[in-house]
Amino acid sequence: MSESAQAAALPPTAAEPLKPVPVSIRRRLAALVYESVLLFGVVFAAGLAFSLALQQRNGFTHHNLMAAWIIFVAGAYFVGFWHKGGQTLPMKTWRLRVVGPDGAPPTLARAALRYFAAWLWFLPPLALHPLLHLTIPHPLALATVWFATWAASARFAGDRQFLHDRMAGTRIIATVASAPQRATA
Repeated sequence: MSESAQAAALPPTAAEPLKPVPVSIRRRLAALVYESVLLFGVVFAAGLAFSLALQQRNGFTHHNLMAAWIIFVAGAYFVGFWHKGGQTLPMKTWRLRVVGPDGAPPTLARAALRYFAAWLWFLPPLALHPLLHLTIPHPLALATVWFATWAASARFAGDRQFLHDRMAGTRIIATVASAPQRATA
């Protein structure tokens, strides 16, 4: 079958550009859980490489340098995948994509801004731990409340995007799974 005959056989909506499909907050949070499992492996490998390279014997040696290294590696992971194709592996699994204002994967600068703005999910409540000399349960409880509040804030935004996406000028859209093509003889 020729290409023009195949194109004519497609439904009219298939030839039109796809409009972004809104994504539920629950689906994005589920993808975040999957992302955290995968990120655990990335952080573990980065920490192991750091420890082996510097012959680290305990966790207190070079711990600030190691934290900076892990933040860098996680940033390279996220920014690289977001800039390259708009998706990490968990985002592909959940059929999500991060896009810039033009609908294309975000620029390198926009992806980096999104990464650093996403740290606001965790840093404010965790920064209170050393500042106020709190015991471990208190910052964890604060982090839980902060995380839930941050996630709930998307519900009140007109575009239903999280604050870090609005700050970076990006948005999460749903990707449509392509229909399986039949083999033609």
